[in-house]
Amino acid sequence: MKARSFLIVLASLGLAAACATSPTGRHQLRLVSDQKMATMGVTAFQELKTKTPLTQNPQTSAYVQCVARAITQETGGQWEVQVFESKEVNAFALPGGKIGVYTGLLAVAQTQDQLAAVLGHEVSHVLAGHSAARVSNEIATQFGVTLVSLGTGLPSEAVGAGAKYLLILPFSRGDESEADELGMQLMARAGFDPAQAVELWRNMEKQSSGAPPEFASTHPSHATRIADLQRELPQVQPLYAQARAAGKNPGCKSS
Repeated sequence: MKARSFLIVLASLGLAAACATSPTGRHQLRLVSDQKMATMGVTAFQELKTKTPLTQNPQTSAYVQCVARAITQETGGQWEVQVFESKEVNAFALPGGKIGVYTGLLAVAQTQDQLAAVLGHEVSHVLAGHSAARVSNEIATQFGVTLVSLGTGLPSEAVGAGAKYLLILPFSRGDESEADELGMQLMARAGFDPAQAVELWRNMEKQSSGAPPEFASTHPSHATRIADLQRELPQVQPLYAQARAAGKNPGCKSS
């Protein structure tokens, strides 16, 4: 029993030493370096490009590139942007400066501002270190499940299920909410109307069906997101006004 306690103490000390803070002050676990995450992101992006066709529509590609360029000009760094021909309603950003947009998203993100809301959100995941935190949480959870199972005699499956619903999913929802907040700020600074982030999620709500209950999902419910964004909007509108006064008017055209 003493050996088990010693292991738990060592693990706790190691995890505490790996704590970091997100841009909004949330505590994060960071067991993986930024360089390692960038390598993982580039590898994943290259693999995806071999499996999913790129769009052959130059207007669509130019439109997405225009919106992405306006967003990433606010962040600095080099970003590769690709548009994938797929009905999937999705987009992503990866460590290592990679952005992917599926053409299916454009049926829901119907304006440049709504697309900017998505891209601002995805880029914010990278800027806030969410990928590294999620990988770190998974590593720590697997290690912790083993320790708790040894220390309590509970089956590892039961401990793992508890960890999923009490740790991994809530942290993921926290990441999503933080990316919503940071993404709205980012799009506003780039000259996109932040009010359209609310409209985007209303569109998402209309087209979604059979979504899991919020407690079992890695994302907040649409209603929660809309309410949170509406609450944040008055604080972000001045950033939008400043950007437009500075001449930031992306003017990206979908056709």
